[in-house]
Amino acid sequence: MTDRASSIAADVEAFVRTVVIPYEKDARARSGHGPSDELVAEMREKAKLAGVLTPHILADGSHLSQRETATVLIASGLSPLGPLAVNTMAPDEGNMYLLGHVATDEQKARFLTPLIQGGARSAFLMTEPAAEGGAGSDPSMMMTTCRLDGNHWIINGRKRFITGYQGAAVGIVMAKSDDGACMFLVDLPAPAITVETILDTIDSSMPGGHAALRIDNLRVPADQMLGQSGEGFKYAQIRLSPARLSHCMRWLGGCRRAHEIATAYACQREAFGKLLIDHEGVGFMLAENMILLQQCELMIDWCAGVLDSGSLGTAESSMTKVSVSEALMKIADNCVQVMGGDGVTGDTIVEQLFREIRAFRIYDGPTEVHKWSLAKKIKRDYLKG
Repeated sequence: MTDRASSIAADVEAFVRTVVIPYEKDARARSGHGPSDELVAEMREKAKLAGVLTPHILADGSHLSQRETATVLIASGLSPLGPLAVNTMAPDEGNMYLLGHVATDEQKARFLTPLIQGGARSAFLMTEPAAEGGAGSDPSMMMTTCRLDGNHWIINGRKRFITGYQGAAVGIVMAKSDDGACMFLVDLPAPAITVETILDTIDSSMPGGHAALRIDNLRVPADQMLGQSGEGFKYAQIRLSPARLSHCMRWLGGCRRAHEIATAYACQREAFGKLLIDHEGVGFMLAENMILLQQCELMIDWCAGVLDSGSLGTAESSMTKVSVSEALMKIADNCVQVMGGDGVTGDTIVEQLFREIRAFRIYDGPTEVHKWSLAKKIKRDYLKG
């Protein structure tokens, strides 16, 4: 790892441990559908003063390498509030990465700069209602349409599970034209986009929650299309692999912290005449956590290296997402189990981490979809000889 990344990560970790973690008890951290924007703004102001705001993007606008980013994002994830405070959260981190690679200079100035500066949040409008046969894990099922009308595109459709929409200032909307998938940059809130409901979900770490939306004749200037009509899936691939991987990074940091908490509990709590850690069943769960944490770190580093080589890393990111999300689920479950009754309360972040990781196994593609995709690759490679 580079000295640059190690130094940034150390600063981020110190900030999260000393400044952010105390906010976990703040009522605003559990207000409605995710932490309040007031809390996020307050933490980001402190992050800016500490020099750790948007730490994965350098002053000249360039990004850390993926391997460097991993070190920094793992540190930011030590608290569920950490990524919000230092601006490495989803979906913003992935959206910033996409805009940095695809947007025009004018689009970057208008839509990307406010995100990097931490003064605005964004939303990625892709997923659609299953009841209507819309896009979910299979984006080719896109039902939202767009058509050119003079120098504007008109978009109609419905979206669902749109993370962070409420309170977001920048939207990336996916729709299909006669040419295929398209992406548009949109100022939010937009009168033509109606929030039908904010869904009640198992996770609670995202400001604004997850929205269900209706889009009625949204007019978007043609110069706010990302790239060209019909190239939306190509741009989605640019975003997908790094975004899958950054989820793994952040939640690995969270599970490291959960393991720390469970370890402290087991080394202090006595039952049946000795410390819990001295009971084989408990000790073995913590030992398993130690092994899985190391495996997750190595998988992330391997996949990050593949992306840094210039490859899209589609198969590698699928393998990593499956491996890491399943391992983190086991780690979080072990932590709850070690802590017994305390593990299912809100007294620590262990209970929240368990819920968040359970959701992570679904978003950015459930395990089964990634395995199916990998099986297709296995067959394709075999038939090639």
